Amino acid sequence: MDDLSTYFAAFGTSALLALAALLPIANPTSTAPIFLSLTEGASEKTRQELAKRIARNVFLLMVGATLLGSIVLDVFGISLDIVRAAGGLIVVNIGWRMLTSNGGESPRAAKIAESYTPEMVRSQAFFPLSFPISCGPGTISAAITVGVSLASPTITMSVVRTAGAVVGLAIIAMIVFLSYRYAEYLLRLLGDNGTVVFLRLSAFILLCLGIQIFWDGAGNLLSDAIHNGIAKVPVPAQPL
Repeated sequence: MDDLSTYFAAFGTSALLALAALLPIANPTSTAPIFLSLTEGASEKTRQELAKRIARNVFLLMVGATLLGSIVLDVFGISLDIVRAAGGLIVVNIGWRMLTSNGGESPRAAKIAESYTPEMVRSQAFFPLSFPISCGPGTISAAITVGVSLASPTITMSVVRTAGAVVGLAIIAMIVFLSYRYAEYLLRLLGDNGTVVFLRLSAFILLCLGIQIFWDGAGNLLSDAIHNGIAKVPVPAQPL
Protein backbone atom coordinates (compact mmCIF):
# COMPACT_ATOMS: atom_id res chain seq x y z
CA MET A 1 0.00 0.00 0.00
CA ASP A 2 2.86 2.31 0.81
CA ASP A 3 4.43 1.54 -2.55
CA LEU A 4 1.16 2.37 -4.31
CA SER A 5 0.84 5.71 -2.54
CA THR A 6 4.46 6.45 -3.39
CA TYR A 7 3.79 5.75 -7.05
CA PHE A 8 0.69 7.95 -7.03
CA ALA A 9 2.67 10.75 -5.41
CA ALA A 10 5.46 10.42 -7.98
CA PHE A 11 2.91 10.36 -10.81
CA GLY A 12 1.20 13.53 -9.60
CA THR A 13 4.47 15.30 -8.87
CA SER A 14 5.78 14.60 -12.37
CA ALA A 15 2.55 15.80 -13.97
CA LEU A 16 2.66 19.02 -11.95
CA LEU A 17 6.36 19.45 -12.74
CA ALA A 18 5.69 19.25 -16.48
CA LEU A 19 2.81 21.73 -16.18
CA ALA A 20 4.74 24.17 -14.01
CA ALA A 21 7.90 24.03 -16.13
CA LEU A 22 6.40 24.15 -19.64
CA LEU A 23 3.03 25.91 -19.51
CA PRO A 24 4.39 29.37 -18.58
CA ILE A 25 6.98 29.11 -21.37
CA ALA A 26 4.58 27.83 -24.04
CA ASN A 27 1.93 30.33 -22.84
CA PRO A 28 -0.71 29.44 -25.47
CA THR A 29 -2.97 32.35 -24.53
CA SER A 30 -0.27 34.81 -25.65
CA THR A 31 0.43 32.98 -28.92
CA ALA A 32 -3.28 32.67 -29.82
CA PRO A 33 -3.34 36.19 -31.37
CA ILE A 34 -0.29 35.27 -33.43
CA PHE A 35 -2.13 32.17 -34.63
CA LEU A 36 -5.01 34.40 -35.72
CA SER A 37 -2.66 36.80 -37.49
CA LEU A 38 -0.92 34.05 -39.46
CA THR A 39 -4.26 32.50 -40.48
CA GLU A 40 -6.01 35.78 -41.25
CA GLY A 41 -9.12 35.23 -43.37
CA ALA A 42 -9.17 31.46 -42.93
CA SER A 43 -12.54 29.84 -42.32
CA GLU A 44 -13.57 28.69 -38.86
CA LYS A 45 -13.41 25.07 -40.00
CA THR A 46 -9.86 25.55 -41.27
CA ARG A 47 -8.75 27.15 -38.02
CA GLN A 48 -10.34 24.35 -36.04
CA GLU A 49 -8.45 21.77 -38.10
CA LEU A 50 -5.23 23.74 -37.67
CA ALA A 51 -5.79 23.98 -33.90
CA LYS A 52 -6.15 20.20 -33.70
CA ARG A 53 -3.01 19.57 -35.73
CA ILE A 54 -0.99 22.16 -33.83
CA ALA A 55 -2.03 20.71 -30.46
CA ARG A 56 -1.07 17.23 -31.65
CA ASN A 57 2.27 18.44 -33.01
CA VAL A 58 3.04 20.36 -29.81
CA PHE A 59 2.29 17.26 -27.75
CA LEU A 60 4.55 15.07 -29.90
CA LEU A 61 7.35 17.66 -29.86
CA MET A 62 7.23 17.97 -26.09
CA VAL A 63 7.07 14.20 -25.55
CA GLY A 64 9.94 13.66 -27.99
CA ALA A 65 12.05 16.33 -26.30
CA THR A 66 11.25 14.93 -22.85
CA LEU A 67 12.05 11.31 -23.71
CA LEU A 68 14.72 11.61 -26.40
CA GLY A 69 15.94 15.22 -26.41
CA SER A 70 19.08 14.78 -24.34
CA ILE A 71 20.02 11.62 -26.28
CA VAL A 72 19.62 13.31 -29.68
CA LEU A 73 21.66 16.34 -28.61
CA ASP A 74 24.43 14.09 -27.30
CA VAL A 75 24.50 12.08 -30.54
CA PHE A 76 24.94 15.18 -32.70
CA GLY A 77 27.08 17.02 -30.17
CA ILE A 78 24.64 19.94 -29.95
CA SER A 79 24.26 21.92 -26.75
CA LEU A 80 21.06 23.47 -25.42
CA ASP A 81 22.60 26.90 -25.91
CA ILE A 82 22.97 26.22 -29.64
CA VAL A 83 19.30 25.19 -29.81
CA ARG A 84 18.30 28.39 -28.00
CA ALA A 85 20.40 30.61 -30.27
CA ALA A 86 19.17 29.03 -33.53
CA GLY A 87 15.54 28.92 -32.42
CA GLY A 88 15.71 32.48 -31.19
CA LEU A 89 16.79 33.68 -34.64
CA ILE A 90 13.79 31.93 -36.20
CA VAL A 91 11.41 33.57 -33.72
CA VAL A 92 13.03 36.99 -34.32
CA ASN A 93 12.53 36.61 -38.07
CA ILE A 94 8.85 35.70 -37.70
CA GLY A 95 8.19 38.46 -35.17
CA TRP A 96 9.89 41.09 -37.35
CA ARG A 97 7.90 40.09 -40.45
CA MET A 98 4.65 40.26 -38.49
CA LEU A 99 5.55 43.60 -36.95
CA THR A 100 6.48 45.23 -40.28
CA SER A 101 3.74 43.67 -42.40
CA ASN A 102 1.55 46.07 -44.35
CA GLY A 103 -2.07 46.17 -43.24
CA GLY A 104 -3.07 46.78 -46.86
CA GLU A 105 -2.09 43.21 -47.65
CA SER A 106 -4.96 41.82 -45.54
CA PRO A 107 -7.41 41.27 -48.44
CA ARG A 108 -4.76 39.32 -50.33
CA ALA A 109 -3.88 37.31 -47.25
CA ALA A 110 -7.54 36.56 -46.66
CA LYS A 111 -7.98 35.38 -50.23
CA ILE A 112 -5.01 33.04 -49.90
CA ALA A 113 -6.12 31.78 -46.50
CA GLU A 114 -9.65 31.03 -47.68
CA SER A 115 -8.21 28.83 -50.43
CA TYR A 116 -6.24 26.65 -48.02
CA THR A 117 -5.87 23.18 -49.39
CA PRO A 118 -5.48 20.14 -47.11
CA GLU A 119 -1.79 20.06 -48.09
CA MET A 120 -1.33 23.70 -47.04
CA VAL A 121 -3.04 23.01 -43.72
CA ARG A 122 -0.75 20.04 -43.07
CA SER A 123 2.42 21.93 -43.99
CA GLN A 124 1.66 25.18 -42.12
CA ALA A 125 0.39 23.31 -39.07
CA PHE A 126 3.96 22.31 -38.27
CA PHE A 127 6.06 25.27 -39.42
CA PRO A 128 5.77 27.94 -38.24
CA LEU A 129 2.56 27.42 -36.25
CA SER A 130 3.65 24.40 -34.20
CA PHE A 131 7.38 25.13 -34.24
CA PRO A 132 8.60 27.64 -33.23
CA ILE A 133 5.44 29.66 -32.48
CA SER A 134 3.61 27.23 -30.20
CA CYS A 135 6.50 25.05 -29.11
CA GLY A 136 9.73 27.00 -29.38
CA PRO A 137 13.31 26.41 -28.27
CA GLY A 138 12.52 27.51 -24.74
CA THR A 139 9.75 24.92 -24.42
CA ILE A 140 11.93 22.20 -25.94
CA SER A 141 14.84 23.07 -23.65
CA ALA A 142 12.55 22.95 -20.62
CA ALA A 143 11.10 19.63 -21.81
CA ILE A 144 14.60 18.17 -22.08
CA THR A 145 15.34 19.37 -18.56
CA VAL A 146 12.13 17.77 -17.29
CA GLY A 147 13.09 14.53 -19.03
CA VAL A 148 16.44 14.45 -17.26
CA SER A 149 14.73 14.93 -13.89
CA LEU A 150 12.50 11.86 -14.45
CA ALA A 151 15.38 9.42 -14.03
CA SER A 152 15.08 7.05 -11.08
CA PRO A 153 17.15 4.15 -9.69
CA THR A 154 14.25 1.74 -10.36
CA ILE A 155 12.64 1.12 -13.73
CA THR A 156 9.15 1.06 -12.25
CA MET A 157 9.52 4.50 -10.67
CA SER A 158 10.99 5.90 -13.90
CA VAL A 159 7.99 4.59 -15.85
CA VAL A 160 5.56 6.07 -13.32
CA ARG A 161 7.28 9.46 -13.41
CA THR A 162 7.39 9.44 -17.20
CA ALA A 163 3.69 8.57 -17.39
CA GLY A 164 2.88 11.47 -15.07
CA ALA A 165 4.93 13.86 -17.18
CA VAL A 166 3.17 12.68 -20.35
CA VAL A 167 -0.20 13.39 -18.74
CA GLY A 168 1.00 16.90 -17.88
CA LEU A 169 2.12 17.41 -21.48
CA ALA A 170 -1.27 16.22 -22.73
CA ILE A 171 -2.98 18.84 -20.55
CA ILE A 172 -0.74 21.54 -22.05
CA ALA A 173 -1.61 20.36 -25.57
CA MET A 174 -5.32 20.54 -24.70
CA ILE A 175 -4.89 24.10 -23.43
CA VAL A 176 -3.15 24.97 -26.72
CA PHE A 177 -6.09 23.57 -28.68
CA LEU A 178 -8.69 25.45 -26.63
CA SER A 179 -6.72 28.72 -26.79
CA TYR A 180 -6.43 28.55 -30.58
CA ARG A 181 -9.88 27.13 -31.18
CA TYR A 182 -11.64 29.98 -29.36
CA ALA A 183 -9.10 32.77 -29.88
CA GLU A 184 -11.30 34.54 -32.41
CA TYR A 185 -14.21 34.73 -29.98
CA LEU A 186 -11.98 36.18 -27.29
CA LEU A 187 -10.58 38.87 -29.58
CA ARG A 188 -14.03 39.95 -30.75
CA LEU A 189 -14.40 41.70 -27.43
CA LEU A 190 -11.55 44.02 -28.44
CA GLY A 191 -13.15 45.17 -31.69
CA ASP A 192 -11.32 45.81 -34.98
CA ASN A 193 -8.99 48.56 -33.76
CA GLY A 194 -8.29 46.79 -30.50
CA THR A 195 -7.49 43.59 -32.34
CA VAL A 196 -5.02 45.35 -34.65
CA VAL A 197 -3.28 46.96 -31.69
CA PHE A 198 -3.22 43.67 -29.80
CA LEU A 199 -1.79 41.78 -32.77
CA ARG A 200 0.95 44.39 -33.25
CA LEU A 201 1.75 44.25 -29.57
CA SER A 202 1.87 40.44 -29.72
CA ALA A 203 4.24 40.64 -32.69
CA PHE A 204 6.51 43.00 -30.75
CA ILE A 205 6.45 40.71 -27.73
CA LEU A 206 7.28 37.77 -30.01
CA LEU A 207 10.22 39.74 -31.43
CA CYS A 208 11.48 40.53 -27.92
CA LEU A 209 10.98 36.91 -26.89
CA GLY A 210 13.06 35.75 -29.85
CA ILE A 211 15.87 38.14 -28.92
CA GLN A 212 15.71 36.91 -25.32
CA ILE A 213 15.85 33.25 -26.39
CA PHE A 214 18.74 33.99 -28.75
CA TRP A 215 20.65 35.90 -26.08
CA ASP A 216 20.09 33.17 -23.49
CA GLY A 217 21.92 30.78 -25.79
CA ALA A 218 24.40 33.12 -27.47
CA GLY A 219 25.26 34.84 -24.19
CA ASN A 220 26.17 31.53 -22.55
CA LEU A 221 28.18 30.48 -25.61
CA LEU A 222 30.04 33.80 -25.62
CA SER A 223 30.69 33.58 -21.89
CA ASP A 224 32.06 30.05 -22.24
CA ALA A 225 34.25 31.08 -25.17
CA ILE A 226 35.70 34.01 -23.24
CA HIS A 227 36.23 31.90 -20.13
CA ASN A 228 37.89 29.08 -22.04
CA GLY A 229 39.96 31.54 -24.04
CA ILE A 230 41.23 33.23 -20.91
CA ALA A 231 41.88 29.87 -19.26
CA LYS A 232 43.97 28.73 -22.21
CA VAL A 233 46.08 31.90 -22.41
CA PRO A 234 49.47 31.07 -20.83
CA VAL A 235 50.39 33.30 -17.95
CA PRO A 236 53.86 34.80 -18.49
CA ALA A 237 56.43 33.85 -15.93
CA GLN A 238 57.28 36.52 -13.42
CA PRO A 239 60.90 37.74 -13.52
CA LEU A 240 63.01 36.66 -10.59
